[in-house]
Amino acid sequence: MSNSTVAKRYAIALFELAKEHKIIEQVEEELRVVQRVFEKELNLMTILKSPKLPINKKKEILKIAFANVNPFVLNTLMILVERHREDQITSVVYHFIELAHDKKGIAEAIAYSARPLTDEELKALSAAFAKKVGKKALLINNVVDSQLLGGVKLQIGNRIFDGSVRGKIERLERQLLG
Repeated sequence: MSNSTVAKRYAIALFELAKEHKIIEQVEEELRVVQRVFEKELNLMTILKSPKLPINKKKEILKIAFANVNPFVLNTLMILVERHREDQITSVVYHFIELAHDKKGIAEAIAYSARPLTDEELKALSAAFAKKVGKKALLINNVVDSQLLGGVKLQIGNRIFDGSVRGKIERLERQLLG
């Protein structure tokens, strides 16, 4: 079974628990905290994956690090450690957030632009492109890309909508040469 499939199964189980108890948003926020901790503290994953450290010590470390999270979140982390799937923690977080967003009808997107976009511009992008991907709204993270001359390149999942000047020039060049 692939690691992605394993992570999805844990995420679905946690999502169903959160949905049943009507705490999807709370669990999502706590999982984002877990993700940030693992991104900032790279040594934490190394420690959890160490074969020299007993599982009960690994669990103790997680209990201390995530003392304030919901028991469902903490228990999921404990099970992952027990089953030697610590490397799947961030994938479980990713899949849970994806499930939560699907339920709310939203998707995450990255808008690459030559300058920071205003809130109004981000709302307009969300309104224009959400329907194209079958969502109610987009949560857009704006990334300033100095390589762009102007316009916006929007990435939603594995789809890219390129409205940048550079993209338009490249498409024009392909048309002229083809």
